Amino acid sequence: MSISSINYSSSVLGSQIRNINQQLTDLSTQLSTGKLSQNYSGMGTNEGFAIAGRAQLSNIAAYTDTITNVNVNINLANTALQALTTIRNTVQTGSANTAQDLNVNGQTVAQNTAAAQFGSMVGVLNTQSGNRYLFSGTAFNTQSVADAGDIINGTTTQAGFKTVMAERQAADLGASGMGRLVQTQPTPSSVQVSEDVAGSPFGLKIKAVSSTLTGATVTGPSGSSVSFSVDLNGTNPSNGDKLSVQFTLPDGTTEQIDLTASTATPTPLGSFAIDASTPVNPNNTATNLNTALNTAIRKLANTSLVAASAIVGGDNFFNTASSAIGTPVNNQAAPPAPVTGATALSGASPSDSISPGFVAGDTITVNGTTLTFVASGATGNQLNVGDSIQTLMSKIDAITGTSKPSTIHGGSITINTDDAASLNITSSNTGALGSLGFSATPVTATQPPLRVGSSPASSATTLVNGSANTVKWYQGNDGPGSARSTAMARVDDSVTVQYGAQADEDAIRRQLQAIAVFGTFSTSPTGQYSGGQVSALSLRVTQALTQQPGQQRIEDIQTDIAMAQNTMKDASTRQTQAKAQLQTIIDQAESASPDQVASEILSLQNALQASYQVTSNLAQLSLVKFL
Repeated sequence: MSISSINYSSSVLGSQIRNINQQLTDLSTQLSTGKLSQNYSGMGTNEGFAIAGRAQLSNIAAYTDTITNVNVNINLANTALQALTTIRNTVQTGSANTAQDLNVNGQTVAQNTAAAQFGSMVGVLNTQSGNRYLFSGTAFNTQSVADAGDIINGTTTQAGFKTVMAERQAADLGASGMGRLVQTQPTPSSVQVSEDVAGSPFGLKIKAVSSTLTGATVTGPSGSSVSFSVDLNGTNPSNGDKLSVQFTLPDGTTEQIDLTASTATPTPLGSFAIDASTPVNPNNTATNLNTALNTAIRKLANTSLVAASAIVGGDNFFNTASSAIGTPVNNQAAPPAPVTGATALSGASPSDSISPGFVAGDTITVNGTTLTFVASGATGNQLNVGDSIQTLMSKIDAITGTSKPSTIHGGSITINTDDAASLNITSSNTGALGSLGFSATPVTATQPPLRVGSSPASSATTLVNGSANTVKWYQGNDGPGSARSTAMARVDDSVTVQYGAQADEDAIRRQLQAIAVFGTFSTSPTGQYSGGQVSALSLRVTQALTQQPGQQRIEDIQTDIAMAQNTMKDASTRQTQAKAQLQTIIDQAESASPDQVASEILSLQNALQASYQVTSNLAQLSLVKFL
């Protein structure tokens, strides 16, 4: 009989020793690394907690990077906006306090400063963060604003602002320098003033006439080409009697000419001489009135009108809020007069109302919102048939959300909108809509920039779309929607921030426009009316740079992006707290207790020592010893 040898490697005891050795190796690794395992499979029941926790930490790290990057963009944008505020204050101070001393280029020191500040503002608006233009909206790879030189002077193929402003000034002033007014003496005893072309958007518009001239007859303003006349009827007015004529200027402001009958010698400024010849000839007084009125109109046209024209030229070039302009129309009063804001939407003829007018049940739909006409008691999106045009315009403005209220000028209704692409106005009563000057439906907006429609500009009667041959000053995204929404970032699982900006936002555009007008306008250094032009322009520029109630301000944009920063700050605080808690959970799931590991190692060492002792004894066993 043979006896097989004891194979240690295959014995149960050997297997146990190898297992103990592996456990000791694992425990030694835990002791040196502080981790339960080098892979998730060795972590046991806590494996799920560790995986989920590390995924959340990874998300937090990504949000932290996003917040850091967005903060860089916001800080740069805020610095740029603060620079714009400084530029505004500098130019406004100069325009408010400017002396009328003109240099050889026909500009004041303050205007030269404004020209330099315009270049600075363009540079600020082209601020980049990395390869991102901060004021281009979603078109962040595109330069926000055209180069300053191109904006002002144009290119080889496109006109710049200087050309647009000069054309507009020529169209408003007219060839005679009378603001597109025609003055005549139909009879030896009368004076007549009329607008040169019915419906022209250019020049002075006669708004109102009043008189205390003894024995005189005043007619108008009325007619399709609005006019008024004053007939002395062969009677001399009394000393101190007055004629007052009020005009509307292209920028919507109004100015009044007052002429006083006077017997003083020499005739005081702002007066006309009462004839004192023997015998007295009132027709001479009428001639004196005609001369004084001509002088006053010419002065108004060559000072305030020129300044107003520059402001409107800036609007035509820079203002991306587009307009739908109706053909000038008359109300049904006898004699006819241009419609005004007070003209009723319906009424018995003859009356100060449009005809045909709206009736109960008619509708006007603006950008999908319907306004309904009722006989009386209108509420919400309703209009009374007897309401005024101004009430209708206010309703339309509320729907479009325009930053520039719609206007009536010279009998022409202009519907303004910040989003030309979306404007759409229709009516169930196309005849009444036509009475408002809108013959084609749907009513849509004219795209800017606007240019004088024909040459020579001094006799032009229309404004046309100049997009094809005029520099586009803003080159970024100009689609609908909030400028802030053009840049968005997720900074937490359920939190996003909006921090976009566009150079064509109303506050920025108005400032750029006003500074461009002031810095570009020039006049003759020795001209008769030069001082008055610069003075009138300075007043308007100061007003344009003064914040008005309801208008967006640069500070409003800063507030918006500051709110985004505060939101990110709150999110970062929450994430810091969550990160600490998650790390604690992960540490608890992954970490090994040194004391526990040391205790287990000691226990295994004792077990291993005992196993080795048994193994040694077995190794010395023989058949003789066994027996």
